[in-house]
Amino acid sequence: MPPSSASVGLRSERGPILLSLMLSTALVALDATIIATASATIASELGAFEQVPWLFSAYLLAQAVSTPLAGRLSDILGRKSLIVAGIGIFLAGSVLCGAAWSMGALIAGRVLQGLGAGTVMPVAQTIAADIYSLEERAKVQGYLASVWAISAVVGPTLGGVFSEFVSWRWIFLINVPLCALAAWMILRRYHEAPREGAREPIDYTGAVLLASASTLLLFGLLEGGTTWAWWSVPSVLVLASAIALGAWFVRHVLRSQHPIVDLRLLRRRVIGVATAVSLVVGMVVLGLSTYIPIYAQGVLGYGPLIAGFALAAMTIGWPLTASNSGRLYLRLGFRITSVIGAAVVVVGSAATLLLTSTTPLIVTAAATFLVGGGMGLCAIPTLIAAQSAVGREIRGGVTGVNIFARSLGSAVGVAICGAMVNAHARIGPDGSPQGDGLMEGLHLVFIFVAISAVALAALTAAMPRDREEARDRRAARSREQERAVEGQGAE
Repeated sequence: MPPSSASVGLRSERGPILLSLMLSTALVALDATIIATASATIASELGAFEQVPWLFSAYLLAQAVSTPLAGRLSDILGRKSLIVAGIGIFLAGSVLCGAAWSMGALIAGRVLQGLGAGTVMPVAQTIAADIYSLEERAKVQGYLASVWAISAVVGPTLGGVFSEFVSWRWIFLINVPLCALAAWMILRRYHEAPREGAREPIDYTGAVLLASASTLLLFGLLEGGTTWAWWSVPSVLVLASAIALGAWFVRHVLRSQHPIVDLRLLRRRVIGVATAVSLVVGMVVLGLSTYIPIYAQGVLGYGPLIAGFALAAMTIGWPLTASNSGRLYLRLGFRITSVIGAAVVVVGSAATLLLTSTTPLIVTAAATFLVGGGMGLCAIPTLIAAQSAVGREIRGGVTGVNIFARSLGSAVGVAICGAMVNAHARIGPDGSPQGDGLMEGLHLVFIFVAISAVALAALTAAMPRDREEARDRRAARSREQERAVEGQGAE
């Protein structure tokens, strides 16, 4: 009998696996935001206030670097062992953070957390693609996207509550029972199909080159314009080294029979375009999620809680449309669905160009809601299209590269937007931009986001045409449903 929507819910046979994937994703999502409201308290206790930005950068850097490696290793070593290992690394990092005796120890714990998060994310997405059919995946992605939406709202609030009423250490120690529960559920309920054939060798040289090049590139993008000037000696050395190692990695991959990341897959149109889409998605999302709260607070004068409402609208719109995107791509195909989503993103991004110092906050929230809604119809279907274009044996690698592209896009977007704002605004004592030129700098950010949205629309239009394939899938599904009804009648 064909799968129904009921077979995707948490009460279904696969419900415990989906719940464990949601819980694993929640660990990653919460720890990306929960520390924001507690950073001042942490700095006052541990000292070294100047190192506070590394609490965020170290986590994001380690997560981004480990993502493509973990995705590919899950193809070689198995999904179950990799996701449990990722949860274990995240658990170790959480314990170290909770027991941190100095800022250095806390940052080291955040690195471990990032490595665990970078392992959990691509493997969780790949497991979902393995155990759910094409028509079910959109609804599953809606469940996983809702975790990010909830975490974006709950994370900062929870961090503030812990740091004010209990201890900031519980921000990390609360992960211990959650990690144990997630690992236990996966070990008990997820039964992975045995791999056919001999196991491929691990490309250790490629892994080291990729990790080194990615670390230097992201480090240079995150620190450029803040810790050092873009054209300073440290910046040039770091970025030049990243480019050199990246070129060495590409040369190695193209000559290797079993590369850690097979860049030749990007020659397939659907995979190459989906990866480029993910890169631009990272630029748009991080550009807005970083500077919309600054606009609401620094220009409109709202407090952090109300300012967060404008951004929460985007994280609400995303899962709402993602969970229903399956109906569209099964009927219209991945290309048309993603084009519709990108068009909505363009409209929402264009609306941010109209923001001024007197614009009502509800208008800002409406613009970000449109962007989030469009992303649910764009980012999710293109990822599912890329996963569907390959077999199970390389699906993890494709998923890891797609998620890594989004992280890279986020770093590029933050670097470009930060340079624009810093050129017009002054940096306040708390590290946030402020002053008379802030609105002018933010307007440039919104222009960059709008241009990126147009590029996103162009990329989705370059997706392979699959309207006929969608029609065939729909016809096949109808035949399966008819046979199932006839079978029930015969019984």
